[in-house]
Amino acid sequence: MSQPLWNRVTPHGLVAMFARMLTVTTLLCTASLSFAQQNSSFDEEYDDDTKPWQEIAVQLPAAPQPADLVEIYVGPTTTAKSFVDLHSLTVGSDNVVRYTLVTKTSGGAVNIAYEGMRCETAEKKSYAFGRDDGSWSRSRQNKWKQIADVGANRQDAALYKQYFCQGAMLAGSAKDIINRIRNKQILDLTNQR
Repeated sequence: MSQPLWNRVTPHGLVAMFARMLTVTTLLCTASLSFAQQNSSFDEEYDDDTKPWQEIAVQLPAAPQPADLVEIYVGPTTTAKSFVDLHSLTVGSDNVVRYTLVTKTSGGAVNIAYEGMRCETAEKKSYAFGRDDGSWSRSRQNKWKQIADVGANRQDAALYKQYFCQGAMLAGSAKDIINRIRNKQILDLTNQR
């Protein structure tokens, strides 16, 4: 009958075996710690929730030209007509849709505004207002405001729901939005918030 393993191992062999086990355990612990540190920095670098949103610098466009204006449908009770200047419409790296909006009232008044819209927060901002000579007057109230589907500013809600945003997300590129407005193809309104 053979001897059990522990009776065959010499004290020197036992120490060598223990040293190898200790080395392997140390290497495994070091590798685990290194992976955990890399994983932690990866999460921190790519965690969008921790990075604050920042708006890009805005350049005012040229004055709108009649050939670039396309009417948008606002609603059955709206008496004013609203037009988007397709030449001015852009989507910035900050995910803001910027555009010139021209509103013509039934009484003949014309309002021109260069605006931005954020789908994620359902907010809009007026950057400047157009003058009769084609120049711009910077807005004094340069703050983001919640979009409301009531009153005289229903065109904001129409742009948000029908052309720019879907489910609080930007609905495509500037080209997609321009094509939707030009072809009068509104977004699926069943997926709106």
